[in-house]
Amino acid sequence: MNINQLIEIVKTKLNKNIACDKIEIEDKTFLHKNHKTHEKNKFHIKLIIISRDLKKTSKLDATKTVHKILQDEIKNHIHSIQILFE
Repeated sequence: MNINQLIEIVKTKLNKNIACDKIEIEDKTFLHKNHKTHEKNKFHIKLIIISRDLKKTSKLDATKTVHKILQDEIKNHIHSIQILFE
């Protein structure tokens, strides 16, 4: 899987399960390429999610929701995920 495929899957899954006004995904993998724990085909991504539904919950619950939706991707393709809610 490449980063563009992963971004599309993440956007699709989040939009399917959460009412999102906007989702931005940034590839931050380049910042970690020289780390000892870097694995090829495992990406570092930054999510910026604008959602009225998630704003109604605590940041912890919103983060848990996103992790649950993306559990397969986190297990297989995402090494690190940063989530910002706006």
